[in-house]
Amino acid sequence: MISIRLLLLFFAALISGCATQTAPLRTVQHVDLKRYMGDWRVISNIPYFAEKGRVDSVESYALRPDGRIDNWFVSRKGTFAAPQQRVDALAWVHNRETNAEWRVRFLGFVTVEYLIIDLDPQYRWTVVGHPSRNYGWIMARGKTLPEKTRGEIMARLVAQGYDPARFVMVPQIPQP
Repeated sequence: MISIRLLLLFFAALISGCATQTAPLRTVQHVDLKRYMGDWRVISNIPYFAEKGRVDSVESYALRPDGRIDNWFVSRKGTFAAPQQRVDALAWVHNRETNAEWRVRFLGFVTVEYLIIDLDPQYRWTVVGHPSRNYGWIMARGKTLPEKTRGEIMARLVAQGYDPARFVMVPQIPQP
């Protein structure tokens, strides 16, 4: 399991190490929360230290009756044969006009920004960013994305100030 010390170090770096950018990230105009809930496979990311070497990564969301969002992340370290490890968090919508700006709390006291900056109209894939542009996640409902779709997403990430070379593919267990 990821140690609490490592998670604390990551979140301290995340909060204090934000790069200055001239323009804030642009979120999507609206997110239908009910459609957004469920499992999202991490296809590619700018990994923070706890994500490096992870495979079969899945980010999951479940809307609670109180409007907050249960959030959990499962992955395997290094190999598909490794046991799944899980990290739990709690999220909530920060901007109710768009539902595209969230806050996610880890360990009960570390809160980070979660911005939905790209989203397929059919909710087949999404892109989550962080204002620092040091972190980013391309996720999909399935285990892969067509190369053309990935290329189009990358072009939009460049337009938002991201360096596409920093994104790495996250291996997923092959389709049966």
